[in-house]
Parts: sequence; structure tokens; C-alpha cells
Amino acid sequence: MKYNIRGQHILVTDALRDYVEKKLSRLEKYFEEPFTSETNVTLSVTKGKHAIEVTIPLTSVMLRAEEKSEDMYASIDLVVDKLERQIRKHKTKINSKFRKESGIRTFFKEEGSSVRVADEEEEFELVRTKQFMLKPMDVEEAILHMNMVGHSFFMFANSVTSEVNVVYRRNDGKYGLIEQT
Repeated sequence: MKYNIRGQHILVTDALRDYVEKKLSRLEKYFEEPFTSETNVTLSVTKGKHAIEVTIPLTSVMLRAEEKSEDMYASIDLVVDKLERQIRKHKTKINSKFRKESGIRTFFKEEGSSVRVADEEEEFELVRTKQFMLKPMDVEEAILHMNMVGHSFFMFANSVTSEVNVVYRRNDGKYGLIEQT
């Protein structure tokens, strides 16, 4: 596994780097093939809280977790535990769906940098643009992916309708689906 470990408002020492690599290498046992992508790790300290954010891009799925605590080593332990829970919870179901489906992936790309939209009362600034591939999947699998990455919404290509859809978590804890018309 390759690591891209960087610090924000913290110096990433060799001891800290070794600890992160040792702890994250525990995740390799859950996968049949070794990771070919680079694991991104961001360590930061803000207002006395030690935070770690880990993103592991895998084929057709993105593992992501973040944790904050009073101690960086404790945050590292907590984030690895969170990633292990995500993997155990979703691995069997997602793997079985991936084996059954062998659709063509659609690459969704939106170009652009910082864009300002002027309004009479306020100004909106787009500060981040993400690019990702849309994989055909059903609504249930999209909800699993959304929960795995810890977001409140997830965009996907609906394998039934071939349209771009969005699933989202409602305030009542249930899920909603936005369909294209």
C-alpha cells in the first residue's frame, strides 16, 4: 500500500508516519488483492483537537473516514477502527453485487475552477470541484456507498433507468431518491 501522508498545522514526524502506516496496513487483510491506489492521509491540529482524515480509493468504491480527539495517536486508532467497521459491514454485500454486475462505467467530469455567481444580496464561491466515475448500480447499492463514505447524499447512474440519480439521507433517518426528469 502506498501512502500520501501530509500534515496541516502539524509536523509529520517519522514516528507518526510509521504509526499511521502500521495501523492502516491492518486493513489489507480484508481485501483479496493488494491496493494499487495511493491512500491519502491528512493529519491536522485545530483548536487543540488532533484530527485525521483517511481516503482510500479502490476499484468502484471509496473508503473514507475521519476522527478527532485530544491525542493524534488515539485519533489514528479510532479512524482505523471506523474503517474496519465500514469494510466488515459492506464488504460481502458490495462484493457480491460487483461480481454480478459488469456494466460499462461512465466517466462524469465537470471542468472548472473557482466560480463566482453574483446575486443582489450575496456572493457564492465554488471552492471545490470533484470528479468521479458513475457506475451503474441500483438504489440499495447507492445507499450502501453513501453510508460507507459517510456523506449525506450520493450521485449514481441508476442501472434500472440508465438515468443519473441522487440518494440522500433525510432528517427523519430514512432515505430519499432524486430522479432526473
